[in-house]
Amino acid sequence: MCLAVPGKVVGIKDSKATVDYISEKREGQILEGSYRKGDYVIIQGGIVIGKIPEAEAKKAIELFNSLN
Repeated sequence: MCLAVPGKVVGIKDSKATVDYISEKREGQILEGSYRKGDYVIIQGGIVIGKIPEAEAKKAIELFNSLN
């Protein structure tokens, strides 16, 4: 089972987004759509698959943190 946790975009260069997660930063390839610093996104398999609203992202992160 895969669990995709939202992360916050902290940088974009060319077609790659650097995303800050709870304990690490990862890069994701942007194939379509437009993203900005501060957006919350989901990355799956190294690809940015979508943007989610900040309130929803923070709720998901809070839930994920409660599992630890």
